Amino acid sequence: MSELIKKILGLEAGGELAPLASTAVHSGLPPVDSMALGLHDAVLSGWYLNDSNEVFKGVGISAEDVVVDVGCGDGGALNFCAARGAHLIGVDIDPAVIAHVQKRLEGSAARKMEFMLIESPTLPVADATASRVICTEVLEHVDDPAQVMAELARIGKPGARYLLSVPDALQENLQKQVAPDSYFQKPNHVRIISREDFESLVRDAGLVVEQHDYYGFFWSIWWAMFWTAKVDLSNPVHPLLDQWSRTWQALLETEGGMDLKHKLDAFMPKSQVIVASKPMTPAA
Repeated sequence: MSELIKKILGLEAGGELAPLASTAVHSGLPPVDSMALGLHDAVLSGWYLNDSNEVFKGVGISAEDVVVDVGCGDGGALNFCAARGAHLIGVDIDPAVIAHVQKRLEGSAARKMEFMLIESPTLPVADATASRVICTEVLEHVDDPAQVMAELARIGKPGARYLLSVPDALQENLQKQVAPDSYFQKPNHVRIISREDFESLVRDAGLVVEQHDYYGFFWSIWWAMFWTAKVDLSNPVHPLLDQWSRTWQALLETEGGMDLKHKLDAFMPKSQVIVASKPMTPAA
């Protein structure tokens, strides 16, 4: 499962029941891979744009970039940046994750790779290091998001571009109604961040908000259904999830489907994304 999908979903653990057979098996229809469809949906929303070398729309990556990914997970974004020849710095709290990313990126086209463990609130990265800073689906987990944002601002060079994301508040409040208590307990989500508060966090850190985008209505509904399906996240096969994925696939294939997708994404996205920049000169 890709790191983007893991971060979209928000948790590693699923239910305890064995996976059930997909409806497609009984109907003779080809199966729908929820994870692949979700990744396709994310690309339609601006993620991982190979033709333009943008890890997300508005955040281009080149061999000249120094990319710091804070909370890098299993390295999905770093893998995209490695293919562009960038200097990579992966930062995470879990040594097993760091070891996995190092192995995954062995032999990549990255011009240099560094990996660092977070052992305190201060990031182990020097001031003004990065031309690109990535921090996705992290701030909802931490005790002091303003402190994390200040650290992210510190490590960026003047003019650096930032790719930041957090779960959207509306769908998080939906999950409060249907998810187990562990969804909102450490080490999972400990706060819900509104759209206004997200922008304020970024601006208060001294960054300039350039884009505020929304994506993942598909996942907002899928994730709510997942709890009812009671299957394991490592193999989320269930008639309910299959039918929802099939419905979303049909929507994307219809005339006007993309327009409706974007409207639903804006209404109840799984996540909100901010692209920001660090001013060339400090604010007066």
